[in-house]
Amino acid sequence: MANFYNDNKDLKFQLSNDLMEKIVKLKEHDFRDYGQYDYAPSSVEDAIDSYDKVMEIIGEICGDIIAPNAEEVDHSGAHHANGRVTYAAGTQKNQEALIKAGLYGMSLPRKYDGLNFSMIPYVMAAEIVSRADAGFANIWGLQDCAETINEFASEEIKNEILPRVNRGETCSMDLTEPDAGSDLQAVMLKATYSEKDNIWYLNGVKRFITNGDAPIKLVLARSEEGTTDARGLSYFIHHQSWKGVTVRRIENKLGIKGSPTCELVFKNAPAKLIGERKLGLIKYVMSLMNGARLGVGAQSIGVSEAAYREALKYAHERKQFGKAIINFPPVYDMLAVMKAKLQASRALLYETTRFVDMYKAYGAISEERKLTPEERTEAKQYQRQADMFTPVLKMMASEYANQIAYDAIQVHGGSGFVKDYPVERLFRDARILTIYEGTSQLQVVAAQRYVTNGSYLAQMKEYSSRPVKAEYEQIKEEIDKMVEKYEKAVALMEGADTERIDFHARGLVEMAAHIVMCYLLLIDAQKDSSFDNSLQVYLLKSKSWNKERYAYIKNMTDCGMNSFRAIKDETVQQ
Repeated sequence: MANFYNDNKDLKFQLSNDLMEKIVKLKEHDFRDYGQYDYAPSSVEDAIDSYDKVMEIIGEICGDIIAPNAEEVDHSGAHHANGRVTYAAGTQKNQEALIKAGLYGMSLPRKYDGLNFSMIPYVMAAEIVSRADAGFANIWGLQDCAETINEFASEEIKNEILPRVNRGETCSMDLTEPDAGSDLQAVMLKATYSEKDNIWYLNGVKRFITNGDAPIKLVLARSEEGTTDARGLSYFIHHQSWKGVTVRRIENKLGIKGSPTCELVFKNAPAKLIGERKLGLIKYVMSLMNGARLGVGAQSIGVSEAAYREALKYAHERKQFGKAIINFPPVYDMLAVMKAKLQASRALLYETTRFVDMYKAYGAISEERKLTPEERTEAKQYQRQADMFTPVLKMMASEYANQIAYDAIQVHGGSGFVKDYPVERLFRDARILTIYEGTSQLQVVAAQRYVTNGSYLAQMKEYSSRPVKAEYEQIKEEIDKMVEKYEKAVALMEGADTERIDFHARGLVEMAAHIVMCYLLLIDAQKDSSFDNSLQVYLLKSKSWNKERYAYIKNMTDCGMNSFRAIKDETVQQ
């Protein structure tokens, strides 16, 4: 029997992080639920043991059910008829297994039938499910919506909706429209309040909605008549049982075919307001999107893990010229870099998740009592760190997933191009990861202010200030030199116009990301020497990558900029 948790010791390693004790104590409010619920922990050790046992259950379901179903689901996909969606048979089996195991609503409070888990095991579960089937991970992972409901909705809505999530009702984020993709402030689906019925009604069309026929929908809609910007948008919840929403069609996609991406029509669909009017995009959707980007980070690493394992397995089995291809330098070079990218992006994922865990835990406590000055300071610090790491995580993990899936096919040679091996599906599934929940280019836009305001540099220096074991001193010195080069690259932007800064932003953000991931691998390697090889490989590669980016920024002349600008005047000849 396969188990996607027990066969990956890098996951269990994350449960031993030094910050986990504090995360658990804050999440459990010093274990006040103990005695009220028979599954509530009495101590940090008890909570971590619960995390571990639940991960084993998820790992087994993923290894024995979800992964074996993935090819059938990819082949048959979801079906659309009479305004409704039917999942593929394999997807339905996956869903039934996870519902039976009680693995929906993991992070929700126990009073709503949740497990009250921290974000670390939830993200870990998302990674494991994604390794088994990235398309199904979208359906399972959209329980993120429940976090938004729990954080911002009224008690009435929470009591009505959240127990449904724990019973396995799935969710969707109904944000984008035919004319409003990344530019969500252009959303025009109309929300009208009826004084007579004391309820809101939604009318319009949504497009590219993942798991669009989900029973529980969070909908961004224009509640303020006459507005055209973000200030006119509010956030609503609609349940399928209230009627009024139909699926017009399912998109025919390149990958993640088990996850139905729908176009929806709202016709006088009843809805309830979440939070306050006019804050739909400014506050609630931005919070939800950060959670979704964390989820895509986990999904990306799950795909990377699956692709790397397939490539490694094939390299050991495939013989050419009398020996397994794993023995050829061009092949083991590829595999070593694949593993280094995988472990570096995983280190970034869980560091980001710890930041999220901490600020969310303080946020929950602040609903019940006033935080102390020290707690407020710490909460702000972790929120700031989560905000600056999330876009980098989403960009780097998704880009690496595409690169690792690409290289996995290359290791397979011609066999990777046919459907006899899973890498072909993994390659197609990976492609969306750099696009949805904000493209890599938009992640750069979100991250670049942390380059210019010095936040990434400050975080690097904090990592550098930590003591290291003697045998790792030289490695730390090499990473510190990369920081110096990064500082010089940032200094080159002083006095530059906005266009030039925007042009070089990606290079600067990537330089920062490489350095941060080197530090994180260094931290991990000192606790577990199994990370040593990836640390060495990733450091060597990062030095080369950052040297190239620095040279590009330094040598870009006005003439060079004009060469790039010229593309704006080029047209397609018919």
